[in-house]
Amino acid sequence: MTEQAYRRPAAGTHPANLSPEYKSTVARSPSKPAVILPQTLSEITGPLRREERLDAGESDLTKQRMAAPLGERIIVQGRVLDEDGRAVPQALVEIWQCNAAGRYHHPGDQHDAPLDPNFYGGGRVRADEDGNYRFVTIKPGAYPWGNHRNAWRPAHIHFSLFGPAFATRLITQMYFPGDPLLAFDPIYNSVPAGARARLQSSFDMEATQPEWALAYRFDIVLRGRNATPMENA
Repeated sequence: MTEQAYRRPAAGTHPANLSPEYKSTVARSPSKPAVILPQTLSEITGPLRREERLDAGESDLTKQRMAAPLGERIIVQGRVLDEDGRAVPQALVEIWQCNAAGRYHHPGDQHDAPLDPNFYGGGRVRADEDGNYRFVTIKPGAYPWGNHRNAWRPAHIHFSLFGPAFATRLITQMYFPGDPLLAFDPIYNSVPAGARARLQSSFDMEATQPEWALAYRFDIVLRGRNATPMENA
């Protein structure tokens, strides 16, 4: 491992820590300049996420309970790439999301929408040697979140990516193409304007399976001029 592999991201892609329209960032964003801490050997070498074993069914969120969940079944797939378009093999890709009614399987979510006992909302997969990953899940619903009057979050899926060590973790969100709520969402719009489209998946007719599931493609670029925006706060 080299310091080059862990260099700080360039400005202009990722959202700022403070985005006043996204109200919770006002209280939680740092009020003083960041203190840059160099990575040490322990941070770079461990714990090694590549050694973690995954269950075979973790990538299919529709088969984690006793019966099929309610909602529209979808396929979400793509590649994990570096700034030069080369595959990042063996990345650990995690997702979590709400159900089709817009409610998370979490005690902190008290949204007045039904829970689905057959949908947990979390999954993991390891990218292959060509950087490919694939999930089967349910299209999430929009939900109110109280940030401002009549505030609704667009349908989205949270992504977490790990490289070989814990210090390499990155977090982002995937949105669906053409969602009218994107124009009103302070989280999506906290991303610099030129990079927002990189958070939208694209409809993938080739991967769509007849009479079974629509497919969406979401390639994740880890850095460079075409980097996928990541969460900083």
